[in-house]
Amino acid sequence: MKSTIAQVRTYERSVQLLMVNQFTINLGFYMLMPYLAAHLAGPLGLAGWLVGLILGVRNFSQQGMFLVGGTLADRLGYKPMIIAGLVLRIVGFATLGLVDSVPALLAASAATGLAGALFNPAVRAYLAADAGERRVEAFALFNVFYQAGILLGPLVGMLLTGVSFRVTCLVASGIFALLSIVQIRALPARRGDDAKREQDREGVLSQWRGILANRPFLLFSLAMIGSYVMSFQVYLALPLEVRRLGGDGTFGTAAVALLFAVSGLSTILGQTKVTAWCKARMEPGRALVWGLLVMGVAFVPLLAATAIPVSDGGVGLWLLAAVPPALSALLLALGTMIAYPFEMDTIVRLSGDRLVATHYGLYNTICGIGITLGNLLTGVALDAARDAGMSALPWLALLVLGLSCAAALYGLHRTGRLAPPTRVTQTEPATA
Repeated sequence: MKSTIAQVRTYERSVQLLMVNQFTINLGFYMLMPYLAAHLAGPLGLAGWLVGLILGVRNFSQQGMFLVGGTLADRLGYKPMIIAGLVLRIVGFATLGLVDSVPALLAASAATGLAGALFNPAVRAYLAADAGERRVEAFALFNVFYQAGILLGPLVGMLLTGVSFRVTCLVASGIFALLSIVQIRALPARRGDDAKREQDREGVLSQWRGILANRPFLLFSLAMIGSYVMSFQVYLALPLEVRRLGGDGTFGTAAVALLFAVSGLSTILGQTKVTAWCKARMEPGRALVWGLLVMGVAFVPLLAATAIPVSDGGVGLWLLAAVPPALSALLLALGTMIAYPFEMDTIVRLSGDRLVATHYGLYNTICGIGITLGNLLTGVALDAARDAGMSALPWLALLVLGLSCAAALYGLHRTGRLAPPTRVTQTEPATA
């Protein structure tokens, strides 16, 4: 960890602040959101469909507004969108803890989602701009802080929710308020170098049409959907498999916690080393291919485990419930470590350093829609596997998904479509 901090100190103050910013955002978010469903269904006594609606509104408002958030960041500057997103989180989180009416809860949930749509593209575009030629390494460090917030947030939330969920909400809101003050005072104003020129020359719809005409960017976005579907299984399919074999008791809870610990700690401890190793030995396109391959292979331990007879209890059952999912979580984390910094860098390169936040916004929207559909299909595969007695089905499907996406990225890399677009410059005609 000392070496990580030392690397962070070699960057500009703005980059350092953005990394701490992301850690704090994830800390506040994950100390609250994992416990929101239980609060809505328990103390508030809402029906299951209302709980799903409230949680779904947050996800829909975030995914649906990423493109708008990125566009506003390119036109108005990165800092205003970061601040606006933080302020919305303050209001949204405080409201979640203080109200019990469904309309107010829906509004608060929508506000927290919109907040993410405003600051996420802006933060990444800002980081890419100020990191310059060290973008890949900067995004590797960024992912360390990102995962640290995810790892610590639920632990802090568990302690606070033990007092009351209202306390958790107010503390999370307070964290975002403090972070807002720090950003207002310490974060320099920043926008893309070409932002004002592009704004003067083109309207929003024209800019969106230009991005939608960027075929390599769209193909890359579609190919990368699989990486997000696969990595999300740490929160969906893997815990369900642990619970299926290990039950809902103390062992099942501990085994699920192990999944998250393996995923988060491996990234915190290994991200920068993995990125340095990959960058020294392979092109960005090859690194992306290997990252997706590793993520696909991550489901082989679970696939192999389906061939092992399930015992009625004892140590054998515990090992079967805990070890294959933990290995899968580790390999998913490794694949993400390989791919993520090069993924973020590739988006900037495919944008031609033009309207970077808007590109990030559209990319997030495409991947968000893909995650929703992918998780729906994963759920269908899990149900079909249980009903038909084919426990290997979901793991085989996810393995095929990983191999297919890796093959798609390999094709894009080999045909040169992951290279930056050629920028055409006009010159003045020669005069006599």
